[in-house]
Amino acid sequence: MKFLDLFAGIGGFRSGLEMAGNECVGFVEIDKFARQSYQAIYDTEGEWTAHDIRTVRASELPRADIWTFGFPCQDISVAGKQKGFAGKRSSLFFTVTGLIRDLEEKNRPSILLIENVKNLLSINGGWDFLKLQIELDEIGYDVEWDVLDTAEVLPQHRERVYIVGHFRGRSTRKVFPVIRSSREIDNGSNTVNTITTRYGDAQGAGSYISESKSPKIGVKQVGNIVDTGNFNNPQRGRVYDPNGQSPALNCMRGGGLEPKIVVNPHRFNKGGVKSISPTVTAGSYKDNTFVTEKMRIRKLTPLECWRLQGFTDEQFHKAEKVNSNSQLYKQAGNSVTVPVIKAIADRMGYNDNRQKTSTQSCVSRK
Repeated sequence: MKFLDLFAGIGGFRSGLEMAGNECVGFVEIDKFARQSYQAIYDTEGEWTAHDIRTVRASELPRADIWTFGFPCQDISVAGKQKGFAGKRSSLFFTVTGLIRDLEEKNRPSILLIENVKNLLSINGGWDFLKLQIELDEIGYDVEWDVLDTAEVLPQHRERVYIVGHFRGRSTRKVFPVIRSSREIDNGSNTVNTITTRYGDAQGAGSYISESKSPKIGVKQVGNIVDTGNFNNPQRGRVYDPNGQSPALNCMRGGGLEPKIVVNPHRFNKGGVKSISPTVTAGSYKDNTFVTEKMRIRKLTPLECWRLQGFTDEQFHKAEKVNSNSQLYKQAGNSVTVPVIKAIADRMGYNDNRQKTSTQSCVSRK
């Protein structure tokens, strides 16, 4: 099937849908740095594109079976001001549905694939999510949704709500629940839920982060290297045991918000790391490592963060050539998780008894 990639970011939707055999016909992304990564990673030559969804007219849009859009979450996230659909950014959801209203019914996409933070279900007492359902109903879509955790396929605890809209009369397949018989997801060139990375410390020894091919259970915070009483964002100093899951990646703006792990924790404490002093009294960064009086701590690298979202190393290195580390961190945190999209896409398509047109192809259910 053909799809249109709205609020495209670095192409998490695109990677997952293409892995399931679908074809991208165009994309919209306003952030110039995300566009640079997107165009470096994918073959976009000749595709329709636009920068700002607010300036797009329905008549410009290429025909597509699927529209994907992880519309901005800043007004919905528990970390934001929680204005919900009253906010300027998250209300862009209605900009997309406005474009659909302007299309003749025969030209409307058969499937909508939408992603946002879990808080969308409950913000403003659940009224905003009800507004979303009413809006989709009014433009002709029956909806289903589920909360899926990236930890099912990758060692990152990241719960997001995924919504699928089915245009009435097109006989599209029910998607949820998504049930997997195996946690191993093949991303073409490598198993993406293996985020093993080699890191050489000052002694020349090495430690591994998440060596296992199966997701670890639980996020294990072992301490904080900032004084949480005098610092307005304790997340900046949180330190995690590498034997647990990563916390949910965010856009990591302002520096210092990258997830931090203990290097070789068992070398410092045979029973495992029990605690870390809440305030660092001595230490310095060297080669991405913070050395305290008792142990060595390091930030996850941009590559590791991209792996935690299911991107291949090849994709990361293409983006790395056109963007700074700060942008690469931000882009990973803002992305959807590729293998989760792939799992959903594997179940999307038309019922087998529906006659396909020459421009549509069925995605077989696995």
